[in-house]
Amino acid sequence: MRFLPIVFLFALGACAEVTVQSSRPAPAPAIQQSSEEVPRLSQRQAVNNFEVVVRRVEPVAEQFCRTRAPQLNCDFRIVVDNRPNQGVNAFQTLDKNGRPIIGFTIPMIAEARNRDELAFVMAHEAAHHIRGHIARQQQTAAFGGLLIGTLAGALGATDPSAIETAQRIGATVGARTYSKEFELEADALGVRIADAAGFDPLKGAEFFFRIPDPGDRFLGTHPPNADRLRTVQRAAAGL
Repeated sequence: MRFLPIVFLFALGACAEVTVQSSRPAPAPAIQQSSEEVPRLSQRQAVNNFEVVVRRVEPVAEQFCRTRAPQLNCDFRIVVDNRPNQGVNAFQTLDKNGRPIIGFTIPMIAEARNRDELAFVMAHEAAHHIRGHIARQQQTAAFGGLLIGTLAGALGATDPSAIETAQRIGATVGARTYSKEFELEADALGVRIADAAGFDPLKGAEFFFRIPDPGDRFLGTHPPNADRLRTVQRAAAGL
């Protein structure tokens, strides 16, 4: 399987459908942070891990998508963002035809210490699409902009530029109001996808121990890491 850099978001061949079957016989124990720092992998091992994870997670994510959201395009395309100076990041977006794209930056691939971490992140991004978060975010943003723009007019703002600014602020607030909720939803569904693909989502969620904690900031785009870990633990206990 070839991984293409993000230059144009066009189609890549779909993977074959597989049977989703969880191999976890019982709920896993809670996540505990290791006292030892896990060493970084070699470049060769990191690339190998990524290739293995794509082959196993992509078809499972597509089957979850077809089962839970048959109205969506479930033909995931996994790409590597090789632009320079990118941080540790993974993301989900849509191409111009509505095909779901999951992107990994090179630092993200290098930072993961095992296949379980890569699988959990990939499953999390796939879950954003399956849960329809882009469309829901856009609806929230549109409603927020309309509401605040209307209030600005009702309160006496007559300058069109002032009302436009108010609408822009409202759209931003609206778009971020549910972003924490979306992240937790994606974490919960990501646990099921990663598990069905044969990976340990609890081990994968240890990635949270090595990234900055956004805390619980007003209008923050991500929930506190502790909330995300609890969400993963609850989802894993329900498998």
